[in-house]
Amino acid sequence: MLIKNIESKIKLATFISLGSFFTSVAVVSIVCVYAFKQVQSSRENIYILDKNIPIMATQTSMALNRPAEYKAHVNLFHSIFFSLTPDDKFIEYQMKNAMYLIDESGALQYNNLKEKGYFNSILSSSSVLTIETDSINIDMENKHFVYYGKQKIDRRSSTVIRSLITEGNLKDIPRSENNAHGVLITNWKTIENKDLSNVQKNSF
Repeated sequence: MLIKNIESKIKLATFISLGSFFTSVAVVSIVCVYAFKQVQSSRENIYILDKNIPIMATQTSMALNRPAEYKAHVNLFHSIFFSLTPDDKFIEYQMKNAMYLIDESGALQYNNLKEKGYFNSILSSSSVLTIETDSINIDMENKHFVYYGKQKIDRRSSTVIRSLITEGNLKDIPRSENNAHGVLITNWKTIENKDLSNVQKNSF
């Protein structure tokens, strides 16, 4: 009888111990999940000091703002690459900045234009090139873009308006001083670049 009582007490103690263990694990798990959610929630908020008074400001989710950043990046690259003046130092400066925003496909197109005398013709004709963006279509699922714009080439003898359509892919990279959007254009190519108008200027 005594042995049975001892066995019952051992079973009861074992049951209580196991119950306490699993309860502790459950409580710890719940606390960890809650703490993780709190940390995640706190990361979505930033605080701004206004006269030493902390004011909470909601931080916009990066994923929600990414399409706008992609468009801004594509627009910035085209603005730098296609806005030129008859100054070899300025052209070199523009190309250097543009190359931070694109992969080797940009350097390839730059070298092709250079070999064809494109930049020399800008210098010799005192041309001023500007570009106006019409629209930028972004395919977020495939990270692909199509750029539509018009380039104005203002020469001494004429003013030329050209349509420009390019396409490429977008790759996320770490942000840096030279690439604030953290985006790299890849596989860039020109689909269309043709004259829309050519207005001759008076020679007197």
